[in-house]
Amino acid sequence: MTMLSYLDAARLALAEEMRRDGRVWALGEDLGRGGVFGQYRGLAEEFGPARIADTPISEATIMGAAVGAAMVGSRPVVEMRFSDFALCAVDELVNQAAKARYMFGGQGRVPLVVRQPIGMWRSSAAQHSQSLEAWYTHVPGLVVVAPATAADNYGLLKSAIRCDDPVVYMEHKDLWPAEGEVAEDAAGGLVPLGEGRLVRRGDDVTVVTWSRMVQVCEAAAAEPGAPSLEIIDLRTLWPWDRDMVLDSVRRTGRCLVVHEAVQAGGFGGEIAATVGEALFGALKAPVRRLGAPRIPVAYAPVLEATSRIVPAQVAAAARAMV
Repeated sequence: MTMLSYLDAARLALAEEMRRDGRVWALGEDLGRGGVFGQYRGLAEEFGPARIADTPISEATIMGAAVGAAMVGSRPVVEMRFSDFALCAVDELVNQAAKARYMFGGQGRVPLVVRQPIGMWRSSAAQHSQSLEAWYTHVPGLVVVAPATAADNYGLLKSAIRCDDPVVYMEHKDLWPAEGEVAEDAAGGLVPLGEGRLVRRGDDVTVVTWSRMVQVCEAAAAEPGAPSLEIIDLRTLWPWDRDMVLDSVRRTGRCLVVHEAVQAGGFGGEIAATVGEALFGALKAPVRRLGAPRIPVAYAPVLEATSRIVPAQVAAAARAMV
């Protein structure tokens, strides 16, 4: 086990996969100088410009090139810099990559990974702070991943690169410096797609969450007067671990879904509906959601804070259910 940051864990995972498989390569803006956050630092020196490829400032071009390259046998890792910018490449991702396997009757696949940094980070304002995971969970053909720890950013990125379907891989910018123990092992460090993680066992309320909200919910469990919270980190949003969630809620009788994304239309609604339909009559309280208000994320810190979910809010929502 090695102590690594969330950022360095993903950088190591990519490097190991590129050494393991010559078909793996990365493309995007500023990769030659290490990426906008440093997540590709040193890789251009090791692998050269053909495998750590700098591109023009055109997200549609980047994604289109990656989709074509994936369909003819390579395994590209696409860097979109911010999830907000990936909206310029939605046609290539949603209408081409996501549908190719189906439209060619399984004869062609698109094994690519699209890295999309998400979430609020140091006054990045409305065009650099969104969490848009619900957009992609809605699209058949896409796998959607949102790691919360360094170990998962290592193991899930490896699994995503080895996946034969297009993966939208959403890393939270505020987690880049977060450190944790990582098992550096080209095989043993893999984290399977579709399996949640039981973060904390509890008796009163099942809290379902992902990405940076995992740490927020852990802090909420330590708030004075907070109920006993069982916390589940989904890790993969599609496919998501329905069995883990339903088994937990059967035991606690209560479910609270927490996400940083805007609550209206968020993926929490899908989880809440699934739990409500599957366990109707067995719940001790209605399923609740906690997400951001439907407002643009502001630049000013005092206004940005109105969009943030904090531990006290999670604890208060859970208390209201008990």
